[in-house]
Amino acid sequence: MAHSSLTRRGLLIGSAAAAASCAHRKATAYLGYCFIADQAGRSVAVVDLSRFTVCGRIALDAAPGLVIPHPSQAKVFVLAPETGTVYEIDAASLAISRRARSGSRAVGAQLAPRGDALWVLYREPAALVEFPLASLKPARRVHLPAPPDGFDLSVKGQAAIAIRQSRSIVLASLSTGSIERTIAAGAEPTLVSFQPLDGLQLISGSQPERSLSIFDAATGKTMVRLPLAVAPRHFCFDASGGQLFVTGDGMDAVVIVFPYSTEVDQTILAGRAPGAMAVTDRFLLVANPETDGITVLAVATRTLVAVVTVGREPRSILITPDKQYALVLNEKSGDLAVIRIFSLDRTPTGAQRLRYKSAPLFTLIPVAEKPVSAAVVALT
Repeated sequence: MAHSSLTRRGLLIGSAAAAASCAHRKATAYLGYCFIADQAGRSVAVVDLSRFTVCGRIALDAAPGLVIPHPSQAKVFVLAPETGTVYEIDAASLAISRRARSGSRAVGAQLAPRGDALWVLYREPAALVEFPLASLKPARRVHLPAPPDGFDLSVKGQAAIAIRQSRSIVLASLSTGSIERTIAAGAEPTLVSFQPLDGLQLISGSQPERSLSIFDAATGKTMVRLPLAVAPRHFCFDASGGQLFVTGDGMDAVVIVFPYSTEVDQTILAGRAPGAMAVTDRFLLVANPETDGITVLAVATRTLVAVVTVGREPRSILITPDKQYALVLNEKSGDLAVIRIFSLDRTPTGAQRLRYKSAPLFTLIPVAEKPVSAAVVALT
């Protein structure tokens, strides 16, 4: 495999070198918008990231659950799961420009690897449907044998669709819209994800079995099944794809997996009931909904860097494209917490760290009744 030589030592040395090359700097304004799905308010809130103020709200006729940025234009796509509707919103007009649907009860949506289409996974009828961005009209359709529960797309043009009731994973070709093979996963597939950089591996997490299975994406053969200390609920890869961070029920920790060497490397404490994650070159940010905070760990050393108090029940973390800000959606308090990444470097070190580990919050912006997903769009 192209990345099989990645080791823990190599990953840590690379991260440490990146850290040494970074000097403290002040964050600058980001010229762009953050579009936030307000599930309870059936709308999309828009935050101007150059001013950190709400500059607009777009009403929808269904509750939004997912926001995806357009790969090349100042637009976003918003999915309303209950109706299966996709809305295209233009950042210039802050209005709906197009809409489409091809079923109901959508599970999720992802951009095609080539950035030319949006693929939406439906439970009714059970299918993975392509919406080319040029027309935003249904095109190719992968018919599924049972209602699906989740999916992922690979850079090699494959789709992996998890079907819990049959404990199976369907592998399909995006180019032909046909099923290539079905993997008998053994353990019920709760999460599925391809190795992000090369798509050579397919990784599945099972909550009931508290395990992680790694498959060869080309053949569907099982490479390894690893027991975990948690029931996996969230995956997050580092930039190299060589480390997979896993959180879930059962332990206040993050499990670190090396997919290429098919091994669990370490399990480290990460605050109370860790949930969603986001990663930069240097930091792993972990949401702790039960304690209204974000735990920040150093990727290089796996040590605690800081704890940031945000709003109530942080459920999602998004890093801006310029890597200057972490945007945290607080589901219960309905606000957007903004953390300046550079401020995490200014936390106490050495003996002081034993007494003080908090880092400052830049700002807190009331945005929605129940924010559940967000995407950032640059304005040029």
